[in-house]
Amino acid sequence: MYYNSVMNEITIPNYTTLHLEHIMLDYNGTIAKDGILQTNAKKLIDQLCKDYTVHIITADTFGSVAAQSEDLDIVLKILTSTNHTEEKAAYINSLGSSHCAALGNGNNDAKMLSEAALGIAIMGEEGCATSTLLASDLVCKSINEALELFCYPKRLIATLRK
Repeated sequence: MYYNSVMNEITIPNYTTLHLEHIMLDYNGTIAKDGILQTNAKKLIDQLCKDYTVHIITADTFGSVAAQSEDLDIVLKILTSTNHTEEKAAYINSLGSSHCAALGNGNNDAKMLSEAALGIAIMGEEGCATSTLLASDLVCKSINEALELFCYPKRLIATLRK
């Protein structure tokens, strides 16, 4: 499996210096609604693929993720276990969680967000599980706002610096 070897460094004063290579995205409820990838999110993901290895991780509840993401240069991980919480956390750890940002909204995303160097909870149309909210470093109202943070990293600095 090929991964983008670019390491993106973001120094956040009095907080941390992030060395990000991977962006992990939950699918349903985070970047997709009812199995359909949000149009603006798709454009932003395409842009981020130039600087990061973008991973979509999903149980593929609607059976649509492959078709919805076929023209994106992403790594697709379909969950196969009965414990998606642990499978997502194991996957991010296999990549080196200290080089990962993770975005999600569901209960099964909380551990993935807490393991990541940067965890972002999405308060989208499906809501956000309290456990995921509490496990995150940052909360965004939409996936578009969250993905734009990586395009304009000074927004991350403004929010997270101490």
